[in-house]
Amino acid sequence: MMILAPFLVAILSGSIVLLITWGLTKKGFSLLVRNLPGVATALAAIILFYIGFVTVRGFEGAAYLILALFLVGFALAAFVMTNVMAKKVVITK
Repeated sequence: MMILAPFLVAILSGSIVLLITWGLTKKGFSLLVRNLPGVATALAAIILFYIGFVTVRGFEGAAYLILALFLVGFALAAFVMTNVMAKKVVITK
């Protein structure tokens, strides 16, 4: 249960981040705006890692660390998706 709950929370929030990134890419926003969800997710993961490692500690802190690990994976997926889709999508008006 200690691994499953953070994993499910990361799946839910990570899928929302990926959907927002996909939507921003399809709308044709600049590269900076398209990378904002990934940056926010990476920042949240760093904060959760700090909270889990320094403040909470123990087994409860390990749950925060697992959540941060999965969120970093989704942030990397958002960055890759932004860069790959930027090369494929050509916006014409």
